[in-house]
Amino acid sequence: MPTIYYKDLGKIEYGTAWDLQEKLMRQNLAIKAEWYGRPETERTTPLATNHHLLFCEHPHVYTLGKSGHMENLLVNDTRLKELDVSFYKTNRGGDITYHGPEQIVGYPILDLEHFFTDLGKYMRSLEEMIIATLAHYGIQGDRLPGSTGVWLDPGVPGKARKICAMGVRCSRWVTMHGFAFNINTELKYFDYIVPCGISDKSVTSLQKELGYSVDINEVKEILKKEFARIFNAEIVVAESKESVFL
Repeated sequence: MPTIYYKDLGKIEYGTAWDLQEKLMRQNLAIKAEWYGRPETERTTPLATNHHLLFCEHPHVYTLGKSGHMENLLVNDTRLKELDVSFYKTNRGGDITYHGPEQIVGYPILDLEHFFTDLGKYMRSLEEMIIATLAHYGIQGDRLPGSTGVWLDPGVPGKARKICAMGVRCSRWVTMHGFAFNINTELKYFDYIVPCGISDKSVTSLQKELGYSVDINEVKEILKKEFARIFNAEIVVAESKESVFL
């Protein structure tokens, strides 16, 4: 059973969290390069890459995936400053999305060679974690064929709405980036973009669906348990002093 180091980064600027993800990914890629660089007869110890699960909230920010389209950002730089929203072009998959307070952003940095080498299965597993978490609140999450993320009523014309967006990067089976789960998120910020490049569907939050403000820490605990179950792993809380975070 793999061990996954969990860290709640709290409220953190997007670029700072991105830098940490890149650092953890580089550490794993260096370990893999050294291990695979040995002759097969000298690979006597298991591949010792590390797995991480980072949760955080970001100040208001729009992020654009590497295959995204700038026209899906509907405001100019001046308006972005007025809204106090930053903007990043990223190296994840997907189009444009919003991150902000009271939204759980999750960044799994996993070496999928210790789980399964199937990126499609990885995305479906992340979706299943959100779907299972929603079920704790009596909400039926679902998938929209041809689109990543988790939706409500995807098959009902005019009612399909996204509650969790996803976009990842994978290099030599090491993942980064992840998911953005709307909890008590201020949804008006989605009005200034075409979320995920999909113009004919809306966005929702757990608060909007339930009609009351949700304890975000309670949701994090449920997500962690579902993540551990789905990936058949043990989640261990990582201390800041541990070498993986230095």
